[in-house]
Amino acid sequence: MSTDPAQAPAPEVPMCYRHPGRETYVRCTRCDRPICPDCMRVAAVGHQCPECVRDGNSTVREPRTVLGGRVRNRPAVTLTLISLNVLAYLAELVSPTFVGRFEMLGGMPARGRLPGIGVADGEWYRLITGAFLHVPMDQGGLGITHILFNMWALWVLGPQLEHVLGRARFTVLYVLSAIGGNVLLYLVAPLQPAVGASGAIFGLFAAFFVVGRRLGVDTRGIVFLIVINLVFTFTFSGISWEGHVGGLVTGAVLAVAFAYAPRRRQKAVQVAASAVVAGLLVVLTAVATALAS
Repeated sequence: MSTDPAQAPAPEVPMCYRHPGRETYVRCTRCDRPICPDCMRVAAVGHQCPECVRDGNSTVREPRTVLGGRVRNRPAVTLTLISLNVLAYLAELVSPTFVGRFEMLGGMPARGRLPGIGVADGEWYRLITGAFLHVPMDQGGLGITHILFNMWALWVLGPQLEHVLGRARFTVLYVLSAIGGNVLLYLVAPLQPAVGASGAIFGLFAAFFVVGRRLGVDTRGIVFLIVINLVFTFTFSGISWEGHVGGLVTGAVLAVAFAYAPRRRQKAVQVAASAVVAGLLVVLTAVATALAS
């Protein structure tokens, strides 16, 4: 018996699995599902569907530095910190009361009819906001010099540390170093006001040295920079040595934890060290507040 070719069923036209109304003769090289031009993703061989591309990317390990930071091309945190400092400085120029409202001041709690001021009276934000302020312009050339030096140091050191540490660790390093400097000032001289990112910058100095030693690079340049700045700190009046030393010590402690954490428990050790340092700063702040009462 012969079969009439005219009566044979027509072959089924494949339709895109994501767009059923679209004909297509292209299939995903991984799952063999039909895909239309809108769903095609160029692969090493042929094309893949969006799901296979997503599944493939989820199994690819992100490149990381030896200290655990994700490899990034843009120093976003450094640029953000510089922008915040510059914006705060512009606010100082616009409002004469801006510095007094946000500068670092340990102060004293309220007593009887005397109003309280500073961190001791609950203005905890001063521990960090003071690190984004600088000497006002109306105090001669020191005003612009203060912020220019700190921002220069942040721009030189920040991108390199942010790259090797990663954005999260770098942010923790900067913020806790800034707070560490202000906490030491609060302990030693609670009634002395202070402004500046110098505590955070000294923390970066210390971290640059520690990380440099860990990676086996020449650290003589940063040692010279630390020494010369400490000489200036203890030589000239009007400079908060407490902020500089506090930031330097805090940055060094964090950097050692970040740089020398065991590889297998790297993230856990780094997170734990950050939490311990933050907790210690909280305790020291509470102690300083109790002493001011």
